[in-house]
Amino acid sequence: MLAKDTVTQLILETFRLNGCLLMAGDALVADVGLTSARWQVLGAIALSPIPLPVAHIARNMGLTRQAVQRLTNEMERDGLVRYAPNPHHQRAKLVLLTPRGKSAYDAAMKRQRPWAISLANGLSIKRIEAATAMLRTIRQRLEDHPKQGNDDA
Repeated sequence: MLAKDTVTQLILETFRLNGCLLMAGDALVADVGLTSARWQVLGAIALSPIPLPVAHIARNMGLTRQAVQRLTNEMERDGLVRYAPNPHHQRAKLVLLTPRGKSAYDAAMKRQRPWAISLANGLSIKRIEAATAMLRTIRQRLEDHPKQGNDDA
């Protein structure tokens, strides 16, 4: 099999994995008022060392600004996040977790740990690290050259 065919198989499997991860994540956190998408955005906010505006959250997570704006607006209505003035930009408000948002994120992460342990059961750390490195390399190539391979278009 050629490298292009192998990488295509990897991409297709990644799409399938993403679908499974979203469904599993939704099921894992549904009763704490989250979806996988909300959990992902709350995680970006919680793990950032500084408050961020929507555009920076989106960029960090590889999401569109519009999708993150929609989610943060919904989560603000549900009391999970709040907007705060941004001293560096008048219109780009900072997104902050509320106590309710922190509690929901903490509950999700408490469930994630045993779930991740069960997924990792029997897998070699070296193979997990190699898979992570490969996916990171492909992501970085896409970020550096999003239209790479479109020479004959």
